[in-house]
Amino acid sequence: MLVLITEKSSDYELLDSGSGEKLERYGKVILSRPDPQALWPKSLNEAEWKKVDAVFTRSGTSGKWEVRETVKDSWEISLAGLKFSLQLLPSKHLGLFPEQSAQWKWLEEKISKRVKLGKPVSVLNLFAYTGGASLACAKAGASVVHVDASKFAVDLANTNMKISGLSDRSIRFMVDDARKFVEREIKRGNKYDVILMDPPIYGKGLKKEVWKIEEDLMPLLSRIKNILSSDMLAVVLNGYASVYSGITYAQILETMMGNLKGEVSHGELAVRESSAGRLLPCGIFARWTPSPSFKK
Repeated sequence: MLVLITEKSSDYELLDSGSGEKLERYGKVILSRPDPQALWPKSLNEAEWKKVDAVFTRSGTSGKWEVRETVKDSWEISLAGLKFSLQLLPSKHLGLFPEQSAQWKWLEEKISKRVKLGKPVSVLNLFAYTGGASLACAKAGASVVHVDASKFAVDLANTNMKISGLSDRSIRFMVDDARKFVEREIKRGNKYDVILMDPPIYGKGLKKEVWKIEEDLMPLLSRIKNILSSDMLAVVLNGYASVYSGITYAQILETMMGNLKGEVSHGELAVRESSAGRLLPCGIFARWTPSPSFKK
């Protein structure tokens, strides 16, 4: 099992964690949010935890931000060579998951190697959110199709592309239900060298189609194989706040790819805190890559 670790950078830092909370810095903005993985005691004292610009508090199933006047409606940070526009969202999120940056690096390296050989790379990013992986792949030289059912997320991804200076790259933004988009791509005969998926546990499509991971993930994955190119490079399945393990996702990919020659790796995404050096688990992943002798 692999652990992909995001370390402190100029614009992002996990300052501390514990007692069901995490203390982070995004640029100059310091935030406190709930995190159920942080079961251990806090390392920093309460005085340090109170030096925040915004705190997200929960009450039952809902929550809200308590914000100081110093926090703007949106602000920009840099991460992994890309730029992101952040906001305090009602869901407690900001429009960015920093732990994914370790995954972006791996994708950039895989794509860059093939591009340097003069071979084009096509990427399909499903449940693509605000575009971190899409931008990383495009930066490495791939042509990308970015699909998410949320217009807000897709619009923000477009903004992130512009402020990252990647407007000249090949990124096609689609507001669409991932399942329906894949079905249409099968009918069109379109193929992709890399397919990325970061499905939620529960969600709704463009026309309020309900997504439940326990019912809908396997049917979707069973169709993915039909749009993989004969020169496929990777299939990546990410999971956030999932009830499953990386082993589950790895075995799902093994089943999906059938008798195709390749390898599946899996593990966790984590961020290292500055206070005590502990790793805060942030998600799971599984990746399929072809073996050297692969032929579809």
